Amino acid sequence: MPVTAPVSDPAPQTGSSHTATTGAKNLLDPGFELTLRPMRYPDFYDRYRDAIKNTWTVEEVDLHSDVADLAKLSPGEQHMIGRLVAFFATGDSIVSNNLVLTLYKHINSPEARLYLSRQLFEEAVHVQFYLTLLDTYLPDPDERAEAFAAVENIPSIREKAQFCFRWMDSVEKIDRLETKDDRRRFLLNLICFAACIEGLFFYGAFAYVYWFRSRGLLHGLATGTNWVFRDESCHMDFAFHVVDTVRAEEPELFDEALNQQVTDMLKEAVEAELQFARDLCGEGLPGMNTASMREYLECVADQRLVRLGLEPVFGSQNPFSFMELQNVQELTNFFERRASAYQVAVEGTVNLDEDF
Repeated sequence: MPVTAPVSDPAPQTGSSHTATTGAKNLLDPGFELTLRPMRYPDFYDRYRDAIKNTWTVEEVDLHSDVADLAKLSPGEQHMIGRLVAFFATGDSIVSNNLVLTLYKHINSPEARLYLSRQLFEEAVHVQFYLTLLDTYLPDPDERAEAFAAVENIPSIREKAQFCFRWMDSVEKIDRLETKDDRRRFLLNLICFAACIEGLFFYGAFAYVYWFRSRGLLHGLATGTNWVFRDESCHMDFAFHVVDTVRAEEPELFDEALNQQVTDMLKEAVEAELQFARDLCGEGLPGMNTASMREYLECVADQRLVRLGLEPVFGSQNPFSFMELQNVQELTNFFERRASAYQVAVEGTVNLDEDF
């Protein structure tokens, strides 16, 4: 049976100016609140300020050593890298479009919109990073053109894109979330965005990157991925906090039907990502194959379900020790990076909440 997730942060503060200026009472009430004082959702503002401290640029990523490493790869590994950068080239564009067309329009909090504005900048940096990867890794113009058109001509990537559109497009043409059904459609969009795209598809891609790094290969790719990983973890955490806030304000939206839809969505996402794994792994590579990736994806999907207050459905364990190492390295090294690694130093503590 689904369980109700606790809201880990304090309940949103209320303020009379919000009601006076727009009449909105809850986060998803239609309107365009502009008043930052008194602040109703200070946690969103804190997340915006923290995100600014994580600023990095693509020019700081050194890909020179990767070119030599690419020549050492087997044909199967080269195929994997080609597919991987092709997915990267399209994945963040889907995320960016949804930020602008859906999330910014319907999350009625100026504090949250500040964070979404910052997130859009970070997604643009990710797109630039992946563009640089393609230009570096795929010198042949025809190969680059194929990668940029991956949604149309690579079936395993097309299937992932179609999954996204199935779950996310139903709310795109809704201008105001007037009804409970509208708000449930928005929640499905947000959960697909956070749990499936950023929280599963990208985490699957990160696993391939760290598999190469565990073998001493493609350190430039791993460095940039570390920073993308940090950004995506924060994006996912923000989206889940939006879900927590809506749950606290409108618990009636989280009925059995929505719970089942979310569970079905995660199951579909795992299958879509497994098709991508079959494309990348083929008959299997040393230390990386479709069977292991299935276990990893199911483990991650269960974590997303639990974070959303639902029962896990797979019961799988993480088979990749190098991903556990990645967790430790991010916790211990993130605050030790020099200014050349992050332009603005980060203060405070990090808790990745077993996102692997």
